[in-house]
Amino acid sequence: MDNIDGVEIIGLIAAVLTTAAFLPQVYHTRRTKDVSGLSFPMLIMFFTGVSLWLVYGFYKKSPALILANSITVVSVILLLIYKFRYHNKKR
Repeated sequence: MDNIDGVEIIGLIAAVLTTAAFLPQVYHTRRTKDVSGLSFPMLIMFFTGVSLWLVYGFYKKSPALILANSITVVSVILLLIYKFRYHNKKR
């Protein structure tokens, strides 16, 4: 983490905010088991995009990109698991 400068700090703040904004959806889905609002194609496309951002972050050695996208990849994986687990279950 030797390349943290002012611009990277902006990136870290953005990473925390955008990742934190996604976490309530994961919590809500786990709590309610309601996956009707989750589109499987959107989740797959989002997972692919976030995974590519993570790879890019490693190549750029960007702590902001690595932090945000690592957490978001895990979050999307959880939503995919919930989508499969709760897909046919009625509340």
